[in-house]
Amino acid sequence: MKEVDARGLSCPEPLMLTAEALKNTKGPVRVLVTEPHQKMNVEKLAKDRGKKYTSTEIPDGFAVVIEQQ
Repeated sequence: MKEVDARGLSCPEPLMLTAEALKNTKGPVRVLVTEPHQKMNVEKLAKDRGKKYTSTEIPDGFAVVIEQQ
C-alpha cells in the first residue's frame, strides 16, 4: 500500500500528492492529513474519481485509505 504523509502541509499540497499517488499506484493509497477539512478534501477527490475510501482518526490527524482496482 502506497502511503502519502501530508500531515502538516497546506492545501492544495495534500490533494496534489494524493492525485499523483493515485495516478502512479495500482493498489490502495493511504493518505495521512492533519486537519478535518483536508480529510474532507481527500475524500471528495476520491469520490469524484469514483473510488471507494475509508477514513479513520489517528492520534495526530486522519488516515484516508482509497481503494483502487
